[in-house]
Order: sequence, then C-alpha cells, then structure tokens
Amino acid sequence: MNFTHLAAFQAVVETGSVTAAAEHLHVSQPALTREIRALEERLGVVLFDRLPRGMLPTEAGRLLAGFGAQIFKLADAAESAMAELTGLQRGQLTIAASRTTGAYVLPPLLDAYRARHPGVTLALSVSNTEQVQAQVRAFESQIGLIEGPHDTETFDARSLGEDLIVAVAGADHPLAKRRGLTAAAVGEAELVMREPGSGTREVVERAYAALGLSLAPKLSIGSPEAIKRLLRLGRAVSWVSRRSVAEELAAGVLVELKVRDMRIARELTMIWHRGHAPSPSALAFRALAEAITAGKS
Repeated sequence: MNFTHLAAFQAVVETGSVTAAAEHLHVSQPALTREIRALEERLGVVLFDRLPRGMLPTEAGRLLAGFGAQIFKLADAAESAMAELTGLQRGQLTIAASRTTGAYVLPPLLDAYRARHPGVTLALSVSNTEQVQAQVRAFESQIGLIEGPHDTETFDARSLGEDLIVAVAGADHPLAKRRGLTAAAVGEAELVMREPGSGTREVVERAYAALGLSLAPKLSIGSPEAIKRLLRLGRAVSWVSRRSVAEELAAGVLVELKVRDMRIARELTMIWHRGHAPSPSALAFRALAEAITAGKS
C-alpha cells in the first residue's frame, strides 16, 4: 500500500474534509482528491461518502482508518526509537574480551561508558584471544579486546597501549633471588602457562622461538587467577601479564624474575569487523576507549 495515499486518506478522516486535509498536508485539493481515488481503485472499495458538508468514511473507510492510525503510530514510534538510538538513550552493545583485557583493561572503560550512556545495555563475554576473534568474525560481538596479533584482513583495530609479559614466581622460589637468569632456565623450571589460543601464550612462544628455544610448560591453565594461586604456593613459575599481578608484586607475595636475555611486550588491541556497519553505541565505545587509553578523558 502506498504510504502517500494512506496519509492523504488519514488526513481527510481526521479533518473531515478535503479542503482542511489539503491545507494540513500543504498540497492542492485536486492532488489530494487524486490520491484518495487512487487508493480506492487500489483497494477496490469506496472509502468516503461525498456529502455537501464534508467527507464521511464508509464502513470500509472506518475499517481502514483504524489500521491507518495503528500504522502511523508505529511509524512515529520507529522514528522516535531511531532518534533515541542515535542519541544513545537506548541500544545494546556486545563486547568480547580476552581474559587479561577483560579483567584488567575493560572495567574502567565499562564504568566510564555506563556513566555516560546509562540507557545502553551492555553484554560482555570473556574468553581467550582466539575465541574473541571468532566471536567478532561471526558478528556475535560488535567489539573485541585482545592482546597480541590479530587477523588484519578481517578486522580494523586500534591500539589500547602496551602490556609487558614478565616471568613471575613466589617470593620463596629458588629462582627469585637468582641473578643472570636466562629464558631457557625459566622454561626448564616448573613452568605453568595459559592455554593454547591465549594471546599471552602466543607472544611468549614467539619470543622463545626467536631465540631458537622451544616452550614446554608442565601445566596449561585457562584462568589467570588459578595461575596466580599456583605461583603463591611456591613451586611454579610463569610468564604472565604484568598488569595481572601488579597487586601481588606490590604486596611482595610474588616477585618478578630478572631474565637478562628476554623482554616481551605486546600490544593490547580493540578490534571490530571491517565489513560490519557500527552501531551508535559501538562508535561511542570506540571513541571513549581511545580517549581514555590516550589519557584524554
């Protein structure tokens, strides 16, 4: 059904005459009359009784007027909803984050975003970097926060800063006070690492490979918190994000091992699918994340 015809019909119903409806719609009376006749021909019914004092809807006209009122009310609601979405008075944002970024980078971003846009509903999933990329690739999440390399053909990205990966052990571990410690010696210890597919694991493996060394952890765990608990028991060592153990290092319950032949730094990255039109809520989050990490907000 032609919306222009329907709008003309609805205006005549509401005003009671072609003259008043034409003035309301800012069109000529002949043009409005043609719109009504075209609608009647389209539907195969007479919509008005033409009376000397105005236009009176027929039974078919009254039935159509009820539907027309609903249609235009829904159209107004849709337009209002789009305006609210653009103005971030409502909306939904889905974010996938790696375990490191989800625990140590994302919380202040989420707090700042909620303060600015309380009408937007946030949904967050936390997994490893490989799984985060899979979710953004499948359009299950609008934004991903990862560490380490990413698929540059599929994703656009912005840096959220640098993260250091350091060797860590309990304060009483035999390697804690050892000087001249090498990466090979750390690798030969009771090494606990993140699971395959994590950004931390990948950058450490690459760093070892660059020195011609292989990495053979004794235990792989998907939880940074579980790794920290093992380290505090005293037997294990691990390569972890310095951000993830900042409190334990400050308290002295864990110590950073001084490895003389290896420094591992990685980039924390925000990614989104190159082929996906971003929602207003996603654009706002990206702008806020860039501003906060650059120290501008």
